[in-house]
Amino acid sequence: MANERLRAALAEHDLTYLALADELGVNVKTVERWVVHDYIPFPRNRHKLAERLGRDESYLFPTAVTGQRAAAASESEIVRVYAHLSDVPADLLRTFFESGRNDIGILVYAGLFVAESTQLQRIIRKKAKAGARVRILLGDPDDSQVAERGREQGIGDALAAKVRNSMVLFSNLTAVPGVEFRTHRTVLYNSIFRADDNLLVNTHIYGLPAAQAPVWHLRKIPGGQLASHYLESFERVWDGALPIEEP
Repeated sequence: MANERLRAALAEHDLTYLALADELGVNVKTVERWVVHDYIPFPRNRHKLAERLGRDESYLFPTAVTGQRAAAASESEIVRVYAHLSDVPADLLRTFFESGRNDIGILVYAGLFVAESTQLQRIIRKKAKAGARVRILLGDPDDSQVAERGREQGIGDALAAKVRNSMVLFSNLTAVPGVEFRTHRTVLYNSIFRADDNLLVNTHIYGLPAAQAPVWHLRKIPGGQLASHYLESFERVWDGALPIEEP
């Protein structure tokens, strides 16, 4: 589809493709692609075009400016980055889960550091009783993905054992209304912790345990797209997971 706004602006200024190309120092075929095929110029050329034609960039190239705004908003969703999961302060984990009012989610293979924390379990219990929906996704300890992850980390069957240990430690939450458990059989590219629109995303790196991998602290804001990717990923895993009665 042609860029009719740009075509009309060139006509108003009696500018040919060749004349504009000479002014901007680009190939005439490049200008033709901008007009005929609605290609988006590089930011420097967009700025020059807008000045030369007396139009706003947002008028001439609305999709480009929208993309820039989305990128800027997405960058603003990054609250902080931690080099390792083990660097995340214990107080942050506490305040993170306490901030959730409607949705609390945990997507892990084992998540033993949460299961072992009586404080975090107490917060999760309190939030569920206050009306929040709590969803906890653990890896299926018999699944090949868990076994493969254990081999990658050099711990073999120990990861499956950790999953089973977490199931036992979490068992006192199974009877709490509002708390749901499921097991998944996915390749876990990231562990995801959710408290409403706040996220802690623990990226996974081949050959390293989760505790040594980075964590992104994200907060979803209007116009941003980064946090939404992980929120949607959580939902996809949840939809394909199997309910369990007693983890």
